[in-house]
Amino acid sequence: METKRYTVNQIEQAAAALNAGELVSFPTETVYGLGADATNPAAVKKVYAAKGRPSDNPLIVHVASVETVEHYAVTSNPAFRQLVKAFWPGSLTIILPLKHGAFDAVVTGGLKTAAFRMPDNQVTLSLIKAAGVPIVGPSANTSGKPSPTLADHVLHDLTGKIAGVIDDGPTGVGLESTVIDLSVATPVILRPGVVTQEAIERVIGPIMTNKHKVGAAETPKAPGMKYKHYAPNAQVYIVANPDDFDAAIDWASQQAVPFGVMAVDTILEKQAKVRFKDQFSLGESVVTASQHLFEGLRYFDLNPEVKLILVQGFAKEGVGLAYMNRLEKSAGQKYFSKQQAD
Repeated sequence: METKRYTVNQIEQAAAALNAGELVSFPTETVYGLGADATNPAAVKKVYAAKGRPSDNPLIVHVASVETVEHYAVTSNPAFRQLVKAFWPGSLTIILPLKHGAFDAVVTGGLKTAAFRMPDNQVTLSLIKAAGVPIVGPSANTSGKPSPTLADHVLHDLTGKIAGVIDDGPTGVGLESTVIDLSVATPVILRPGVVTQEAIERVIGPIMTNKHKVGAAETPKAPGMKYKHYAPNAQVYIVANPDDFDAAIDWASQQAVPFGVMAVDTILEKQAKVRFKDQFSLGESVVTASQHLFEGLRYFDLNPEVKLILVQGFAKEGVGLAYMNRLEKSAGQKYFSKQQAD
């Protein structure tokens, strides 16, 4: 299959491909999504096949209007209206109970709920409207790998497997959306994102964060809860304390493998690049680091010599909570400690 790179002026062509049951990757403010007609089970099955995604990992349904959500889901919870008013279009995914027969089980993972989001990207909102159907949209990458923040990332993973990708340049946020479950008595954040718990609580009052680990026999209610995610080819080690980078680089230098460093500019400027194979700048703060985390991990995938990556950690607060959620998964929870270097 030829995979086309659509421009933002070729939305009608991309919509026609979706209506024909094909897969089209689309840009959002978070990461690039892999789109299929949510009302076409055969098309949705192609999403799982193209990504190599486990079939019990439910998909997020992208919409261009609140009315579409109302057509498929039970929206009587007052928190739904409050959150939509505050955060849509935007980086918040909302899980709701479904009306009977709303979607095929291939969309929901067999659950009686579904996750909905209205992305903050005019190109994709126009695509959904042109297609005339809601669109499922997991990240447009091979399952388990870092999410795509550029059309080139999508093409690297999925060329020959999808009809095309709409190239709208780099995504602005760089991390997937916050997921909140409104199908339970007390709303629960199942996946952190740039829409923080504090911001949500200012709108709807106290909520909970998920502490439950999904078992092997369970179906997760949201993406990112059960399976390995965001892993580059090289082993990642998190450097939690910026002051430990000298010790971490000394330790990595003794591992007899080429290694790279991902950190903010102030840290990289202090290091002699000759000590490591390559580097990737995370900008100047946790905000820019979040925007470029996946891009950096993919950057090192293009350098197969690099077998180990030291990546800067941040405090688990605000956007840092979402950043660390992704980074810990990419590292398999591996942290550098000074005890390793001793």
